[in-house]
Amino acid sequence: MATLADIGMAAAINILTAFAFFIAFAILRIQPVNDRVYFPKWYIKGLRSSPLGSGGAFVGKFVNLDFRSYIRFLNWMPAALQMPEPELIDHAGLDSAVYLRIYLTGLKIFVPIAFLAFSILVPVNWTNKTLEHSKVDHSDLDKLSISNVPTGSTRFWTHLVMAYAFTFWTCYVLKREYEIVASMRLHFLASEQRRPDQFTVLVRNVPPDPDETVSQLVEHFFLVNHPDHFLTHQVVYNANELSKLVEEKKKMKNWFDYYQLKYSRNQSRKPLTKISIERDNVVNNPKSIMPAAFVSFKTRWGAAVCAQTQQSRNPTLWLTEWAPEPRDIYWNNLAIPFVSLAVRRLIIAVAFFFLTFFFMIPIALVQSLANIEDIEKAAPFLKPIIETKVVKSFIQGFLPGIALKIFLIFLPSILMLMSKFEGFISLSGLERRSATRYYIFQFINVFLGSIITGTAFQQLNNFIHQSADEIPKTIGVTIPSKATFFITYIMVDGWAGVAGEILRLKPLIIYHLKNFFLVKTEKDREEAMDPGTLGFNTGEPQIQLYFLLGLVYAVVSPILLPFIIVFFSLAYVVYRHQVINVYNQEYESAGAFWPDVHGRIIVAVIVSQLLLMGLLSTKSAAQSTPLLIALPVLTIWFHLFCKGRYESAFNKYPLQEAMMKDTLERTKEPNLNLKSFLQSAYIHPVFKGEDDSDSDEAPEEVLVDQEPALVPTKRQSRRNTPAPSKHSGSVASSIPEAQDYPLL
Repeated sequence: MATLADIGMAAAINILTAFAFFIAFAILRIQPVNDRVYFPKWYIKGLRSSPLGSGGAFVGKFVNLDFRSYIRFLNWMPAALQMPEPELIDHAGLDSAVYLRIYLTGLKIFVPIAFLAFSILVPVNWTNKTLEHSKVDHSDLDKLSISNVPTGSTRFWTHLVMAYAFTFWTCYVLKREYEIVASMRLHFLASEQRRPDQFTVLVRNVPPDPDETVSQLVEHFFLVNHPDHFLTHQVVYNANELSKLVEEKKKMKNWFDYYQLKYSRNQSRKPLTKISIERDNVVNNPKSIMPAAFVSFKTRWGAAVCAQTQQSRNPTLWLTEWAPEPRDIYWNNLAIPFVSLAVRRLIIAVAFFFLTFFFMIPIALVQSLANIEDIEKAAPFLKPIIETKVVKSFIQGFLPGIALKIFLIFLPSILMLMSKFEGFISLSGLERRSATRYYIFQFINVFLGSIITGTAFQQLNNFIHQSADEIPKTIGVTIPSKATFFITYIMVDGWAGVAGEILRLKPLIIYHLKNFFLVKTEKDREEAMDPGTLGFNTGEPQIQLYFLLGLVYAVVSPILLPFIIVFFSLAYVVYRHQVINVYNQEYESAGAFWPDVHGRIIVAVIVSQLLLMGLLSTKSAAQSTPLLIALPVLTIWFHLFCKGRYESAFNKYPLQEAMMKDTLERTKEPNLNLKSFLQSAYIHPVFKGEDDSDSDEAPEEVLVDQEPALVPTKRQSRRNTPAPSKHSGSVASSIPEAQDYPLL
C-alpha cells in the first residue's frame, strides 16, 4: 500500500518532469528555427513570417541571442489567458472555445467541492481511530478517507449531506454551462458567414429507377417536392480507388522531378497515367455513382425544412440529414452502401465488447505492480532490491501510473479504425463515436478494472452471478483503498502528460527531419508543419475520467481532489495556449459535442451516488443509506430536463433563425449568385483538379453550370400507372407537368 512518502516521491518526480518540460519548451519556442513548430496557426492564417529570412547575424537567424527572453520563460502562461473568449472564437472557432470550457467546468465544480470537503469531511474522517485499532494494512492517507469512520457511526450523516450538496452544486454548474454553450452556439450560427452546409442536406438511400440516373432522379424529386427552394445538387461518387492514387502521388511529389527525368525516354511508362484512367472509370461507370447526393437550396429555411422532415411515404427512402461542412466530410465512407451500415455497426459492437474485456488482462498486470507482496512472490530474488526505500516508493508511487499510460497509447487508433468501419460520414462523427467508446473503455477498464482485482473473466463471472444490488457493494468497498493508485495516475497523466503536450517533441523532430531531407520549396515547408488538432476523440474522454474520479472520491476520499484541481488548472492554461498558437481544427461543428460532455458528467454523478450507496451499506449505515436513493432519481430527472430544454439547439436549426438570416442576406446582397457559391462546394476533392496534373477538369456532370427549368424525364407520366414505366416518354417542359411526377 502506497504511503504518504510514496505519494510525495511520485509528486516530486512528476513536478520535476513537468517543470523540465516547461523549461525545455521555454527555450525551444523562442528559437527562430523552431518558430513554425510552436506557432503554426499564425503561419496558416498568414499573420506571421519566418524569422529565418530576417536580417542580422547568421547565427541569430537560427538561435535566439537575446538572453533577456530566456529569463521570462513562463511569460507564455499569462499570454495564453489574455485573449478574451469572443476574440478566441473568431480566432480558433467555437469548437475550440467550447472544448476549453470543459476544463473551466471542472474547476467550477471541484474547487467549491474541495473547499467543503476539506472543511467538513476531512476533519470528520481524521478524528476517528478506526484504522489505528484495526489490523488492516493502511497508510496516513487512508485516515483522511471514509474508511476511518467506524461501522454504524452517526458521522455517516455528514457524508450523506455532503453527497446531496455536491450533487446539487454539480447540477447547478452543468445547467449554467449548458445554457451558456447553447446560447453561444445559436449566436455563432446567427453571426457566422455564409457556408455551404447552411444550404445543403445529404440525401441517402435514393431508390433505384430503371428509367433515370441517380442525378436525374434526385433533381426530379426535389423539383417536385421542394419547387420553391431547390437550387442544385451533386451526386456522390465512389472515388476511393482514385483517392488512393492521388494520395500516392502526393507522397511521391518530392521525387517528382526524378521520375520525370527517369521516364522522359519512355513516355509509355509515365507513372501518373493510372490517375487519368481511374478518373475516367469513375466518371463513366454508372456503378460508381452511389444512391446519395448533396442537395442545395436557395435558402437556409428551405434546407432546414428538408433536413428536419420526412421526405417520403416510405420512411426508409429519401433519408435526409444536414450535410457536414465540406472540410468535415470523410469521403471514403460515402461509398459505403447505406443498407450495410447496420451490419457493420453490429460487428463493431461485438468487437468492442471483446476488446474491452480482453484488455482487462494487462490492466490486472498493471495493478499487480502496485502490490509489493505479489511481485516478491513472483520473483523472490528481487526482494532485497524491492525492499529498498527508494525503489519501493518508485514502484508503488510512480510505476503503476506510467505503465497504465503506456498500455493505453494505441487504443485511440484502434477505436478510430472501428468508427471508420462503421461508416460515419464526417470527421466530427468519427471523433464523437470514438470518444464515446474511449469513455466506455476507460470506465470499465481504467476505473472499474483498477478497482476490482482479478482477471477479466473472473470479474465478468462475478458480475453475472451477483444480484444487481450486490455490484455497488463489491465495488464500493474497494474504492477507498485504490485512491493512492488513482493519485499516481493523475500525476503521471494529468501533470507530466499535460506538460509534455506543450513541448510537442514528436512534431518538432518530424518537422526538422522533413525540413532537412525533403523540403525544397516554401510550400513543402508549410506542409511539413504539423499543427495538429484538439483530438476530441482522445482528449474529451480523458477529461471525463477526471470528472468521474473527482465525483466518486469527493465523499469517499477527498484527498484526491487537489490533484484533480491542479490537472484542470494546468490543462486549461496549456490547451488555451495550444488553441491560440498551434492547433488548426479540421472542421467546425459549432460545439455540437456538448450534449455528450454533459451526459457523461451526469453518468459520473450517478455512478458516484450508486457506489456511495454500496459503500455505506457495508458500513451498517442503515438509517442514512435509504435517503441516497432519491439522489439518482433527481439526477436523472435533471438530465431529462436539460435534454428537453437545451439539446434541440445542438441537433436542429430553428426555422425562425433561418428565415431571419435569409432575410438579412437578401437585404444586404440582393444580387447574390448563390448557385455559383454552392455548385462546386461538395465535389469530391479528387475531381477538383488541383491534385492531378493530368486532368484539370472535373466530370461534366459534376460541374454542370446550366440547369434547365426541369430535367427531361425518360419516362411517361405515372399518374395512373401502378408499375414503373420501362419506356421513354415525353420531355417535361413546364412546372405543372413536372408536378405530375409521382412521389417515390
